Amino acid sequence: MEEIAQVYARSLFEVAREHDKLDEIREQLGQFADAMAEERSLQVFFFSPEFSTDEKKEGLHQVVEGADETLVNFLELLLEKHRMPVIFRIRARYDELWEHENRLLPVQVTSAVELDEGIVEQIGERIGSQTGQRVELTSRVDPDILGGVVVRVGNAILDASIRSRLERLRKQVARA
Repeated sequence: MEEIAQVYARSLFEVAREHDKLDEIREQLGQFADAMAEERSLQVFFFSPEFSTDEKKEGLHQVVEGADETLVNFLELLLEKHRMPVIFRIRARYDELWEHENRLLPVQVTSAVELDEGIVEQIGERIGSQTGQRVELTSRVDPDILGGVVVRVGNAILDASIRSRLERLRKQVARA
């Protein structure tokens, strides 16, 4: 199924790029997927074989009223091909394509206490200048790390927390 999601996401992405609507389609696709995730009755309706494709299309037009025609046509295609259950993975793949297109690098800074906003921004700017990418920066507090910071840059993790230092020290003492 993952391959199917990738194919559909790439197709939607290419059409959105042709029409210069990458951001608009991303936002509307996200809204639709979020609504599906939050409202179980929508999933039952759109995923169930008990309703005809025409009934689902009619319901779709009520749910996405005012949405971009490209997205509506895409969602209708998913209904016709009985692929609506992969909508969540399609959204994830579309977001990945969008991030790559916009050279957006997700960075998460985790600290034991709330950090000053300026410090978090400096970390993001430094990473952005080193990678040459725009940084999408988030920060969160996790008292379990005791002190220091953990920075997740894409899939890489820099763990400069006191907790990890104590764990390394414990392992060294255990080996000695």
